[in-house]
Amino acid sequence: MQDVIDREGFRINIGIVLSDEDGRLFLGRRARGRGWQFPQGGVSLGESLEESLFRELQEEIGLCAADVQVLGRTRQWLRYRLPARFVRRDVQPLCVGQKQHWFLLQLRQTANAFRFDATATPEFDHWRWVDYWQPIREVVYFKRAVYSEVLHEFGPMLFPRGLPPCPAWGRRPRRVRRGSAVVGTGMGTGSRKVAV
Repeated sequence: MQDVIDREGFRINIGIVLSDEDGRLFLGRRARGRGWQFPQGGVSLGESLEESLFRELQEEIGLCAADVQVLGRTRQWLRYRLPARFVRRDVQPLCVGQKQHWFLLQLRQTANAFRFDATATPEFDHWRWVDYWQPIREVVYFKRAVYSEVLHEFGPMLFPRGLPPCPAWGRRPRRVRRGSAVVGTGMGTGSRKVAV
């Protein structure tokens, strides 16, 4: 199946924030030690966002729909641009970044249900539960603004009595525009302007 790339060059994508009953979040280490992130993946041609969600959930961490409860979904598309060195200019259609809807899920099963061998090329080789804001600090720099936006939007769903205190590095960028606009700033030391 072929991924869908919109006319502006953004790959249509879903992201998954998976929590346990204590509000900790699943963070996976990308195979071959290439950093830590949430599960995410492209939407294939003819596939709904929900179909993509459950396909990616099964492919990346070995869970099925019955293993989780869907708690929420982002209201709008969130985008990030790839740094120029990661854009493959020899591949058509050209992909300049990701355009994502994110889903908040809560695990119904025990953590030993995770499996990373559902595909020939696993996305993750290790995982751990982390405190709510920690993924912003650990994800690759050009995804930080999107992670911050997602966690701020999902926080009230997971913590209706109030969010855990947010460290300075986890605060929302000063300027974030959703939908078709792409700007994010202020993600802490070593940050750069990021497309979201």
